Amino acid sequence: MTTSGSTESTSLPGDSAPGLLFARAAADGAATALRHKHFGLWRDVSFAEYAAAVRAAGSGLMALGVANGDRVAVIGENRREWLYADLATQAIGAVTVGIYTTNAAAECAYILGHSESVVFIVENEEQLDKALQVRGELPRLRWIVVMDMDGLRDFADPMVISWDDLLARGHAHDAAAADEPDGFGARFDALDPDATAILIYTSGTTGPPKGAMLSHRNITWTGRCLVGVFGVGADEDVVSFLPLSHIAERLLSIYLALAAGYRVHFIENVDAVTQNIVEVSPTLMFSVPRIWEKYQSLILIRMKDAQWFKRLAFGAAFAIGRAHAHARLDGEHRVPAWLGLAFRLAELAVLAKLRERLGFDRLRVAVSGAAAISPDVLRFFHALGIPLRQIYGQTEGSGPTSCHRGDIIDPANAGPAIPGVEIAIAADGEILMRGPNVFLGYYRNPEATAETLEGGWLHTGDVGEIDARGFLAITDRKKDLLITSGGKNIAPQPIENQLKTSPYITDAILIGDGRNFITALVVIDEENVVKFAQDHKVQYTTYASLTETRAIGELILAEVRKVNQSLARVEQIKRFCILPKKLLEEDGEVTPTMKVKRRAINHQFAATIEGMYHGTAGIAA
Repeated sequence: MTTSGSTESTSLPGDSAPGLLFARAAADGAATALRHKHFGLWRDVSFAEYAAAVRAAGSGLMALGVANGDRVAVIGENRREWLYADLATQAIGAVTVGIYTTNAAAECAYILGHSESVVFIVENEEQLDKALQVRGELPRLRWIVVMDMDGLRDFADPMVISWDDLLARGHAHDAAAADEPDGFGARFDALDPDATAILIYTSGTTGPPKGAMLSHRNITWTGRCLVGVFGVGADEDVVSFLPLSHIAERLLSIYLALAAGYRVHFIENVDAVTQNIVEVSPTLMFSVPRIWEKYQSLILIRMKDAQWFKRLAFGAAFAIGRAHAHARLDGEHRVPAWLGLAFRLAELAVLAKLRERLGFDRLRVAVSGAAAISPDVLRFFHALGIPLRQIYGQTEGSGPTSCHRGDIIDPANAGPAIPGVEIAIAADGEILMRGPNVFLGYYRNPEATAETLEGGWLHTGDVGEIDARGFLAITDRKKDLLITSGGKNIAPQPIENQLKTSPYITDAILIGDGRNFITALVVIDEENVVKFAQDHKVQYTTYASLTETRAIGELILAEVRKVNQSLARVEQIKRFCILPKKLLEEDGEVTPTMKVKRRAINHQFAATIEGMYHGTAGIAA
């Protein structure tokens, strides 16, 4: 077994996320903690107001009868009330259960039932409908709280109250029991740092979702650790747009934010993300590879359509940026003086203006995580002067396990272990880790807990390697490795990531386990392919008919062949098929974080896959 880990001490005192908030409010209550849009203008929420709202909501939950250890579920888009609900629940010793807004009613019912939640806090009428549809299946559910009552003013149900009503009950309860043994203060003071604070249900790529139990100590330790890893402080500006039910955004918008004391801005809606990023111009940004890939596609497509002079200027600046990125990221990590000067000139003339148009002009820490990112995509952003780094981890490790730090960023890996965490590689190549961020186990699932925490290590389910510097390279998911009929082991993810660097490909799924050659299912990038079709006068009527046209088949064939040139013969894609539809969460094809459910894809497109191996479907590459 090979191991890697930092000897740097990250011993931190026991604490809680609400405790971090109340400490911030006491030390600098007037400072801005949150910002949101109201009638088109950004409005500030101070740490003092933040803390007051959390106390009122926590007292309100106590007034509803929420006891220590009870579960409170929350579903909604990114907004202040989500944060208030999370911290209020934790502050009274209860456990927050986040649910994705995209989950169907049946999926909500599973999580609510399995977690035995007693209160369900929902954002609006759409989410309330899901709760009302399944509440008959949930004997433990006693209350439903609605954050936004628009369209529900005349709605009456004895089980349903508004967010404002919850706060009003909280103020009344706090006034009556402030100094009592059952008051908010007493419950908060009695918090056990090692008790469960939040339940995060896994994506369910290989079966029903499992509820990962993270303690107060897990999340506060991780938040404080990331302050040092990212080198962030109170002057940062962050845009909150990924799902808060996922550990990554929860850390960025709540736990790391409270540890560092920076400002969190909430997007208006999912359609306004890019515009809000331009308005805020964040200094710290975390996103998943899919978003970074979309930005890359957007830039490349726009440059293709730009006037000849702008194309020429961008081409020259990007060539210099690419050489500069290669010198910094690969080899000896040294930039010759002449190249450094050329890059500064390229910045002044082109690159700085491009970053400003994207809202990335102040972006000091850019992070990609939740899945592996293509090294070429990472290099692309460095060529533009955007210091994108990769972080690796999982929910069971409270988020991060390893991350690039400082200026040493290697596109081929995810950096060294974060301080205080130890990483090991098992005999079969599986990545193991241990540290203060390792979860307590799976709720009501002792068998899965014992298997995952066997031998005192968290078994990640990923396969990887540690180099001489202690940097971790992730090969793939252990269960996703393809073993051809000839006995060759092939990791699909790196090849899929290469395909997705094309502006015309959104998703790619490699097939080949037990087969004599590799094939692929390809999902086109609708926006960019439609534009290509319009520019080249390709006739089509529907999305499906577009994927069947000869011109689009040839377009994707050229992209597949580019990737094949860099692959060993056994890894090369011999045949591919463009899927006639996008992969959708509601069809069970991807998770809420857009990870492909391979088992579901293989089942749903079994006939197509067989056709590729019999030469009756797909395109030969």
